[in-house]
Amino acid sequence: MPSRGIAPLQGELLQGTLDMLILQILVLGPAHGHTIAHVIEHRSEDVLQVEHGSLYPALHRLENRGWIASFWGTSENNRKARYYRLTPAGRKQLAHQTSRWEALSRAVARVLKPATE
Repeated sequence: MPSRGIAPLQGELLQGTLDMLILQILVLGPAHGHTIAHVIEHRSEDVLQVEHGSLYPALHRLENRGWIASFWGTSENNRKARYYRLTPAGRKQLAHQTSRWEALSRAVARVLKPATE
């Protein structure tokens, strides 16, 4: 359970949000799927739970769009693992998606907490 008493969100993210989160994690450097999911969960204080059934299709979609690229490497426990890295096109897309997300969240906040007139 998240440390702030908020129930984890599973399958409730707006479409495209997972893509943006994956791209943001890969700004830090290449990572394999398990690490990407763990970092998202950790940074969100376990509010966001990333299921493998959502993560891997998203990784494939991002790779097909040219926003990430994959390569084989060895994981920290000495196993063969597929790693993903951000491409220049992915970095550009992340900037675009982040800008749209910030505008959306400001708009939602205005509706939830309207200014007193």
